[in-house]
Amino acid sequence: MAKEQTGVSDIFRRAQQLARENEGMSLRDLRRKLYDEFKDSPMPPMENLTIPEQDARAPEEDWTAGLSLVRRGIQTEDWREIVNGIALSLDQTQRYESERGRMGQADDWHDRTVGIEGALQKGVSKWMPEELMRMAENAGRKE
Repeated sequence: MAKEQTGVSDIFRRAQQLARENEGMSLRDLRRKLYDEFKDSPMPPMENLTIPEQDARAPEEDWTAGLSLVRRGIQTEDWREIVNGIALSLDQTQRYESERGRMGQADDWHDRTVGIEGALQKGVSKWMPEELMRMAENAGRKE
């Protein structure tokens, strides 16, 4: 019975789930488990090789570390390459968090609002009416 097609981000989320459920699991075991789970599935589509929620967890160079392997795996239809790439990206993200904490906690240079806060406020004030702005500010204060 054929399995349905899954995207790269779905496979990555599954890897995260497996890693959370089995904290002491080695990368080798994680790769083996992912491979066994997805080997009979259709290849993921090549059009979207991103993992959007990872952008807030680690620098792009960490969470995208394995995406070139994923791409090559899709092109050659090799699930082992895909799984290796996803495991590498997950490992890099987890390692970054364990060594430095979440992005922006330990160092100022990862704060993505630096340099754009003024322009953001100026842009918002141009298109957002004053009364909506006050409502949003009041709602933010209540939290």
